[in-house]
Amino acid sequence: MKRIAAVSVVVLAAAVCGTCGRTAAQVDRDAARRQMIEGQLKARGIGDAAVLEAMGRVPRDVFVPAEWRHLAYADQPLPIGQGQTISQPYIVAYMTEALRISPDHRVLEIGTGSGYQAAVLAELVREVYSIEIVPELADRARRLLAESGYDNVQVRTGNGYLGWPEEAPFPRIIVTAAPPEIPQSLVDQLEVGGIMVVPVGDTFQELMVVTKTPDGVTEQSVLPVRFVPMVDRPGR
Repeated sequence: MKRIAAVSVVVLAAAVCGTCGRTAAQVDRDAARRQMIEGQLKARGIGDAAVLEAMGRVPRDVFVPAEWRHLAYADQPLPIGQGQTISQPYIVAYMTEALRISPDHRVLEIGTGSGYQAAVLAELVREVYSIEIVPELADRARRLLAESGYDNVQVRTGNGYLGWPEEAPFPRIIVTAAPPEIPQSLVDQLEVGGIMVVPVGDTFQELMVVTKTPDGVTEQSVLPVRFVPMVDRPGR
């Protein structure tokens, strides 16, 4: 895994911190990210040190559209266009922690969206395979991830229900849109002993942790959530 400091694509204010050479905007964002870690994540029970460190390294503002960037570290999801959202930081951290990932893992992500979740995962694992069904979002996420130095993320434009069969099985799968039920096609691409974290449901959704065993799967509901629906073609 190659970790490279993310490169901001934001046009920054001209004012510079006199002692550190960073712009005032950079200082403000760093402070906001630290507050996010303390007030939103640690305060709600996120305790995995590696996850907290990854959330502290990835600049969420890079993955948020310019008109919403002032709320990049707020405790809320934000629109990213095409009727999609970037999840609130707590949910990103919670789902990442629930995966129980290791540095040697390969992770399949369904629903690239902004690319933020993929960036957090890329800080923690060997390789991330991410699928986004909306071409415009896939292209934007691919560009931002590349510009931010995440060369261990591959983004594919396509139907998440199909997974990434030529790279299966995966030890970990994360789904960031809600199917009405757990997709069997993704269970099939999960290796034995592997874990999938997926929101499931329509009006009422539950975050499920699915573990594949030699005898089948176990399912545990861990949190009520609200995600955009998982679809099998753009605009559906």
